[in-house]
Formats: sequence, C-alpha cells, structure tokens
Amino acid sequence: MEAILLVGGQGTRLRPLTISTPKPLLPTAGVAFLAHQLARARAAGVDRIVFATSYRAEMFEAAFGDRAYGVDLVYVSEDEPLGTGGAIRNASRALTCGADDPVLILNGDILSGHDVQAQVELHEKAAAEVTLHLTVADDPSRFGCVPTGEDGRVTAFLEKTSHPVTNQINAGCYVFRRSAIDTIPEDEVVSVERETFPSLIASGAVVMGYVEAGYWLDVGTPEAFVRGSCDLVLGKLASPAMPGDPGERLTLPGANVSPGAVVRGGTTVGRNAVVEAGATVLGSVLLDEAFVAEGATVRDSVLSRGARVGPGAILDGVILGDAAVVGPGNELRDGLRVWPGIELPATAVRFSTDA
Repeated sequence: MEAILLVGGQGTRLRPLTISTPKPLLPTAGVAFLAHQLARARAAGVDRIVFATSYRAEMFEAAFGDRAYGVDLVYVSEDEPLGTGGAIRNASRALTCGADDPVLILNGDILSGHDVQAQVELHEKAAAEVTLHLTVADDPSRFGCVPTGEDGRVTAFLEKTSHPVTNQINAGCYVFRRSAIDTIPEDEVVSVERETFPSLIASGAVVMGYVEAGYWLDVGTPEAFVRGSCDLVLGKLASPAMPGDPGERLTLPGANVSPGAVVRGGTTVGRNAVVEAGATVLGSVLLDEAFVAEGATVRDSVLSRGARVGPGAILDGVILGDAAVVGPGNELRDGLRVWPGIELPATAVRFSTDA
C-alpha cells in the first residue's frame, strides 16, 4: 500500500522550535516526530510513502533518505502552498498504484494510535471513495465536525462550526481511492476539508467514517508537543520507533543525569545534555546539549539545542530556543517563549505571558 504524508506546514504555532527545523522533524521521544509515523505506517502494511513537502523541503530527504523503517520514500515539493487538497493532488503524481487502489493520507502533525488496517478494511468493504478516521472530542467546535449515519456513511462535513451536531471530529487520517484523488484540480489551492469532502458527499459518493476513540493528539502547539513526547516515553502510546523501553524518562546516549537529580514524568534528556544534582525536571523535553543547573526546576517545558537553565531558576510551561540562556533566579511561566540566543541575566523577577 502507498501513502502520502503531508509535511508542508511552517509550524508557526511552535515557534521558536520551528525556526530552524520543520515541525515533523522535531525530536519527539528521542527521534524525529515523523519516525513514529513511518514506523506505524510500516506496521499497518504501507511500503511506499510520498512526502508532500514545502517548508524547508530539503531537510526531509536529508533526514530519511530514500528508505527508512522499512518504507521506500519519495519526495515531492510545492513551489507555492496548495492547501491540503492541492498538496495531495501534487504529490499523487509520484504514486504508482492503480485507479481503484487505496492510498493512505497522513498528516505530519498527528499522533494517533488508531487501527489503520481496520480503517483500510472498512474502506475496501464499503467500496468507498474516501474513508475518514474520526475520533471524539469534548469540544468538537475546535475541529471539523463529521456526523455519520447508522451505516457509518458520512452525511456532512462541517469545518469548525460553533454549533456541532456530533462529537465526532476529523482526525486527519484518510484513505482515498486513487481515482478520487485524480478528481482534485491540479496546481490549484484546494482544501479537502472545505471543498473536496463536502463536494464528494453532495455528489452522492460513498464517504465513510471509521470511528475509533483511542489515543489521538494534534501536536501543533507547544503544550501538545510536550505532552505527545512524554506520552510516548511513558508508554501511553506504543511506537516501534522508540529508542528505548517505556518509563519515567528516556536518556539518550551521552546524556549526564546526576544521581542527585529528579527526572521523571516522561522527560527526554537529549544527547550530551546535562542535569546537575539537586535539579528537578518533570514532563519536559531536553534536546541535545541542553543544561539544567543545580537547584533549578523545569516542568512541562522544552529546552532546545544548547539551551541553559541557571541555578535555582524555575521554568513552568516554557519554550527555550536554541542556545537560549536563563540566568540564576529567574522564574518563567505560562507559555513564555525565549527566542534562540537570547540571554536572561540573573534576577529574582517572575516572567510570564500575563505579567
């Protein structure tokens, strides 16, 4: 089976992490986020994936080459952003399957544990044009709302409506019949959510909903990115790409965690990163060469490459860019982001987004 992986977004909600690295390549539980998707796709029977790239397109091939995790990889880039539908149509020129074959569509910012094989089986049994993975949400108004009939057939696609008629939402993984992809206009900006799916439904085409409310997370925000990485480390979602066994922390080769430090909650400690004695790191992501000094506390935060936290400093829900420095005594909270290379001197002042 072939798949198209949508990885063209700029990841603006995750800045400064995505200034130098595309969101799908951010280290997540010790490996690039996409590694988890590639490994799970292979486990579901996918043997060839076309990357639909745009932002920093060259970095994807440099990261994975032409084969990774048992999957052959091909790269197709957009000169200008074409939307979800346009990106799928653009990438489809590299597909080799027949008109009636299923093509799996994956989004590069979704972490999901759903049964992809069962979704494909439903698609083929129903002879559908498209089969959407649907999950359930406490607040469906934030997502595409997708009601279905008793037979599982999708009756409407309501993108981010303030009055949802169901708690079923679009989970961002689709199975297309290849010929259905060919109906998307070429070289045009097209949204599958706002144009392709509603048009297929209106035409009477069979569009199915595969409902599974297992683990699902959109990692497009800093809070969700940290949560996704920690959940993988803790084993809340199994991934064949994990470079270690599930546990309270993942320590990568070359990392130095003092026996006198407390590091848990699914924290990843990157290569050559250091956590000194007396420091506490909870539910966080420390990338390569990050440094946490004695007496510092880091919670629900990301320290990018080479970022440093001084003695006694407190970080809670904070993002530090590459080589950012937080001096002793600082207290940073509530989603504060420190851009790469910025240095905050020693102080006793509290910083937060609402200060």
